[in-house]
Amino acid sequence: MTESTELWRLSAVDLQRRYRERSLTPLAVAQACLARLEAVNPQLNAVVARRDAYFLAEAQAATARYASGQALSALDGIPLTVKDSLFTADLPTTWGTPGLRSYQSQHDELAVARACAAGALIIGKTNVPEFALEGYTANPLFGVTRNPWDVRLTPGGSSGGAVAAVASGIAPLAIGQDGGGSIRRPAAHTGLVGLKPTLSAVPREHVLPSLLLDFEVIGPLARSVADARLLFEFMRGPAAVDRSSLAAAHAAAQPQRTGPLRILYVERLGKAPLDPQVAASVGRAVGQIAALGHHVDVGALPLDLDFFSEAWPQVGQIGLARIFEANPAWEAQASQKYRDMAESGRRLPAARLWQILTHVAQLRRDVAALFTGVDVIVMPAVAALPWAAEQAYPTHIDGQEVGPRGHAIYTGWVNAAGLPGLALPCQPSREGLPIGMQLIGAYGADALLLDLGAAYEAVAPWAGRWPVLTVNN
Repeated sequence: MTESTELWRLSAVDLQRRYRERSLTPLAVAQACLARLEAVNPQLNAVVARRDAYFLAEAQAATARYASGQALSALDGIPLTVKDSLFTADLPTTWGTPGLRSYQSQHDELAVARACAAGALIIGKTNVPEFALEGYTANPLFGVTRNPWDVRLTPGGSSGGAVAAVASGIAPLAIGQDGGGSIRRPAAHTGLVGLKPTLSAVPREHVLPSLLLDFEVIGPLARSVADARLLFEFMRGPAAVDRSSLAAAHAAAQPQRTGPLRILYVERLGKAPLDPQVAASVGRAVGQIAALGHHVDVGALPLDLDFFSEAWPQVGQIGLARIFEANPAWEAQASQKYRDMAESGRRLPAARLWQILTHVAQLRRDVAALFTGVDVIVMPAVAALPWAAEQAYPTHIDGQEVGPRGHAIYTGWVNAAGLPGLALPCQPSREGLPIGMQLIGAYGADALLLDLGAAYEAVAPWAGRWPVLTVNN
C-alpha cells in the first residue's frame, strides 16, 4: 500500500507535526481523505454533503502557507467534518428533515467559523437523525448511517455520521453536538474520544432553534485525547454574543486540582439494566485509572434524577411544538413521529416547563455541592452495545425490556447539569465491538478531564484501534 493511501490514518497532531517539518502537505492529505471517503462512505453513509472543490482549494492555500512559514495555527490544514445540525455558509443544513432540504444559512456556526479561521479544512457535513433527537442515525433525506466496526449496526446518534467519518478515516476530527449524550454515546459505539464541554465553554451564535433548552453544546470527536483537545482549544473561549460563555471562561481559568484525584465510580443508576460486557469493561478501565495513583470510591450517584426520567422526553416535545409553531412548513414535511411529539408538547401546560426549569436549576446547585468532595465521576457512556442500524433503540438490555432512553440514561443528566463529560474507549466486547466510559467533572473542569483522559489513554492497550472495512482502495 502506498503512502498516499495511508495518510488518512494519521492523527491531527501527527499531521500538524509533519506539515511543520515539510515532510507532508495539506493538499496530499486532503486528496487522501477524499479517496478514503470515496472508498468507505458508500458503505457507511457518514458524509451527506461534500465540498470537494473548495476543500482542495483550501488545502492548496494551506500548503502554500506552510511552504512560506506562515501557517495560521496548529489546526491549519487539518481536515474535519461538521454535523448537519450546525450552520455552514456554503452547504445546506438540513437537520435531517425534508422541510430544510435546501436550507442554507448565510453564516457559519461560531465554532465552525473559529475552526475555519484557524485553517481547518471542512470536507463535508455528516448525517444526523431527523431533528437530531434520536440515539441512532437515520432520516428521510439521506437514510441510515452505519457503524464502521460492523455495518449491520448503528454508530449511535445523533452525531452518528460524525463518529462514522472519524472512525473510518474520512477525517481525523469532527465537530459534533451533544444535547443529551449525542457526542459521548456515539463515541463509545465507535471507539473514539468525544468531549461534551462545560455549558457555554464553546459559545453559540448562528444556530438552529434549540429543542433541548440550553443543554445542547458543541464539542470535538477524535481518535485520541490530544486530537480532541486540539480542536476544542480553537472552538472554546468567551464571546460577547453568548454571555454565559463569560462564566464558563471564568470557571475554566480557576486553578485545577493537582496530585491524586478523588474519583467516584458509579456503575449503575438505580435498577436500570446495564449490559454485563459494558459493566465489566468499564470496571477494568476504572482499575487502570486507580493504578495511575488516584483514589477511587465505588458507590451510587448521590443525586435524585427521578424527575428527569419523566421530564426528559417532554423537553423535546415542548421544543418541537415551539419550532413548529414558528415554522409550520417544517411540521408539514416532518415525519409523523415528530408531529406526534409536537402535539404532545402542545398539550403540556406552561407550568410544566417552568417546573422543569426549576428542577434544572436545583440540579445545578446540587452538582456544585457534590463536586466539593469529588473531582471526577466515572460512569458508562452508554448502557448497551451497538444494535441494528435501522432500529431507533435497543428494546432489551441484559434481558430486560427498556424504552427509547434505556440505553441513554447515563448521559442526559450531565447536559442538564451543565457539566463537562469526556467519552473514552475501554476494552472491546467479545465480538470486538467498542465500549466506552465517560469522565464527568465539575463546571469548568474540561482541562482536568482531558489531562486524566490522556494519562489513561497512555496506559490503555485498547486505545488507537481501527475498524476493518472491506473496501476497494
